[in-house]
Amino acid sequence: MAKDGNRARQAALHLIQGVILEQVQMSDLTGPVGPLGGLTPQEKAAAQRLALSTLRHGGRADAVLHPLMRKHPPEAAKILMRMAVVEMLQEGAAPHGVVNAAVNLMRADRDTAPMAGLANAVLRRASEFEGWDDLPAQKMPGWLRGRLESRLGRAGVQALEVAHAAGAPLDITPKSGDAAALAERLGGQVTPTGSVRLPATVQVTALDGYEAGDWWVQDAAAALPVKVLNPQAGERVLDICAAPGGKTMQIAASGANVTALDISGPRVKRLTENLTRTGLNADVVVADALTYEAAPFDAILLDAPCSATGTLRRHPDLPFARDGKAIKPLFPLQSDMIDRALGLLKPGGRLVFCTCSLLPEEGEDQARAALERHPDLEVVKPDADWVEDTWHSDEGGLRLRPDYWPEIGGMDGFYIVMLRKPA
Repeated sequence: MAKDGNRARQAALHLIQGVILEQVQMSDLTGPVGPLGGLTPQEKAAAQRLALSTLRHGGRADAVLHPLMRKHPPEAAKILMRMAVVEMLQEGAAPHGVVNAAVNLMRADRDTAPMAGLANAVLRRASEFEGWDDLPAQKMPGWLRGRLESRLGRAGVQALEVAHAAGAPLDITPKSGDAAALAERLGGQVTPTGSVRLPATVQVTALDGYEAGDWWVQDAAAALPVKVLNPQAGERVLDICAAPGGKTMQIAASGANVTALDISGPRVKRLTENLTRTGLNADVVVADALTYEAAPFDAILLDAPCSATGTLRRHPDLPFARDGKAIKPLFPLQSDMIDRALGLLKPGGRLVFCTCSLLPEEGEDQARAALERHPDLEVVKPDADWVEDTWHSDEGGLRLRPDYWPEIGGMDGFYIVMLRKPA
């Protein structure tokens, strides 16, 4: 932890409390007026790292704490002790400093001050715990675990949870397409699909080629929908829900004429900044895809709004900030967007529908329903050499999971299917 570690710890605590107690996503808590306001860059990084680690391993911390307490303390106190256990046993911080800092933070809050003595005693005992690495990975919330277990079985769900606990490396996409050269330049590893993989601990903006726009951050799985679409130079391609722009930049780098469409002005600003940095061109439009009108396109990529459950390994706050009820309205929206995208497609054109979701309702089920509504559609099964046999789903799409590629750090969960409109 940084020299002023207590400031970072306090910020981390406020981030975790915001996620768990107020059900706010981390991305909405990290602005200049939030818990990280006034911190140095090093303190901000330390606070976010500790907060994410605590959200990722809180279940294991509870397994350590529960046997040490006869009564469960208030949730605010429990969160602080959970954070301290994770910092000691997962992050490897010196127990003495962590315990003292936790007790001071406990005393500083009127609501938790009466628990300071308990925290001191319990955390000192927790610091001596052996077998942390043998504890089971944190479980997904019941609303998500139940949905997935019915399809994948218990062993499949447990494999996902292990992958979530492992976190995620940093993947980048080279503008030139030459992954081997970029990997050599940055000391990275080329994934089987052509992304460049680096340790998650690197500082992105300090890497060679960032300012020059030679590459952009994009999970290896997130780079595959465009590879499936396979845009060609000169084609008119529509990227729906385009921000923050990773897929738009892939399409632009192919030589296609891409229109980047997104409903969010602030997100589009980030997309435009990414295009400027990389020197790539796109026609950027802020509009609702359901009412957008344009001449038919040769190809369309629809990365539809979804639960984002495929990204839990890098966003462990999502299960706390969302629930099963909140995602249900997304299912009909995805169906409507597929139908609208087909209406914007030329005869013989191709549509790639994808979601960064683990849920069949946002993937395989959507594809099957689209084929029922539009029986003249053709499913185009990807047959590229980078497609692994285990990725194929019954209806002709690709199902990607975080527990795939465990030997090199996994991938985000994604569903991808390509549909061709009749000529």
